[in-house]
Amino acid sequence: MKLQNRHRLLLRVSALVGIVVGAKLAAHFLGWEVISVNPLFSGIVAANVFLMGFLLSGVLSDFKESERLPGELSACLENLTQEVCGIRYAKPEAKVDECLLLLAQLSEDILSWFHKKHRTAELLEHLNALTPQFAAMEQWTQATLVARLKQEQGNLRRTLIRIHTIRETSFISSGYLLADFVTILLCVGLIFARIEPFYESLFFVGVISYLMIFLLLLIRDLDNPFGYYDRSSGEDVSLKPIKDTAERLALIASFKATARQAAP
Repeated sequence: MKLQNRHRLLLRVSALVGIVVGAKLAAHFLGWEVISVNPLFSGIVAANVFLMGFLLSGVLSDFKESERLPGELSACLENLTQEVCGIRYAKPEAKVDECLLLLAQLSEDILSWFHKKHRTAELLEHLNALTPQFAAMEQWTQATLVARLKQEQGNLRRTLIRIHTIRETSFISSGYLLADFVTILLCVGLIFARIEPFYESLFFVGVISYLMIFLLLLIRDLDNPFGYYDRSSGEDVSLKPIKDTAERLALIASFKATARQAAP
């Protein structure tokens, strides 16, 4: 699916570059090439590439952080599940089945939340539903273990809020506006620039416009590493850790519930 989205990005860039090259052909045959290429024009191109490099470095830092977040969510869910299972091992009479089911359901809700099938407020309410379960476990275990459960719950909440912030916040909107404006002006300038021989002008117009347009679209795509709900998004971090954890938690919850019912 993501490979198809990457191909879609290349097609979008190619289509836009095709429009620019077609406009260049029209301007040449109509005699509208009235702009002479000088060092100032090259400086504007270099300045725009520098601006895009600044934006790219900014979104890459968030992207690298985002690559770790699904794994941290998985670790928190696994830790919570194993701690709760440990209570059952120490106290067979402990009633932890409902908590295990809530954890398994929470992992499924997190996957749906990544695709915007759940609101963040709803997901946090599901996470808060674990608090009464932890309080009820104090009668079967030590207070230090319950404190560890609450700490993992806090880590899970913190990670979810961080993902929500990255997903909903755009990196320097005014920088995007400036990059868009300068890129459009440069493409217009390339169209009306007088470069001899003409076949060289087509080559340089195609290459420079492709570079700038591709960088611009790539930066916007990288700005949201959690764009699974967006069909045009091709560069998203992997959700495999969450998917694997959700499957394991579902198996644990169903196994514990079956074993509880089979017990005399």
